[in-house]
Amino acid sequence: MQASLGITHLLNNVLGGPVASLQNAVGIHSTPATAITDAFALELLVAGCLILFFVVVRASLSVESPNPAQQVAEMVHEAIGGQAEQIIGHGYVPFQSFVTCIFLFVLLNNLLGAIPGIPAPTTQVSVPLGLALLTFLYYNFYGIRVNGPIGYLKQFAGPIWWMAPLLFIIEVISHLARILSLTVRLYANMFASDLVTLVFFSLVPIAVPAIFLGLHVAVSVIQAFVFMLLTMIYLSLAVSHEH
Repeated sequence: MQASLGITHLLNNVLGGPVASLQNAVGIHSTPATAITDAFALELLVAGCLILFFVVVRASLSVESPNPAQQVAEMVHEAIGGQAEQIIGHGYVPFQSFVTCIFLFVLLNNLLGAIPGIPAPTTQVSVPLGLALLTFLYYNFYGIRVNGPIGYLKQFAGPIWWMAPLLFIIEVISHLARILSLTVRLYANMFASDLVTLVFFSLVPIAVPAIFLGLHVAVSVIQAFVFMLLTMIYLSLAVSHEH
């Protein structure tokens, strides 16, 4: 896909050659001019902004006179921490940084679609799929780490031994379906919201599209929250000691 954003052209000019070589090495046909897509460039921009924000907050921490960035960070930390404690339980602390990053990353990528001329990266199916795969690997890793390989697999077998083979197959399919569920839910909702906003901006004066722009922002926040909420639920089930 031909790049359309300035940041994408810049990244391709700087990194397109090595990235294209790497993609071709794994069987993905690419050229230096198309190695980095708009969606990936925007993802990098969001990740860079989040890292910069966290660095600024960490470097300017103050108990007596917290700056606005610290106040925002504390609000997000407390809100997500409270939600995580309710869903995951008292052992939520090791997972709070991951679910916070997931929420902020999805939210900012969603909100980019509110800027005219910039498609939200989450309207490209590869972005929700990548986030879903990361979440899938993360909660399974901690499920094995907390319960041990045997203990974690027992969760798939259920409490009735003679039904264990059937339940195990059903649970494996159910876990794999979570990847599809996370991907389709985020992609479909953001694609539809982005498309509706774009259509109304193209057809009618600015007053009417502003309503749909507000709707797009609302959908962006809700979808980021739902993605984070499902991540917490999957984590709570994975690290549970009840079989």
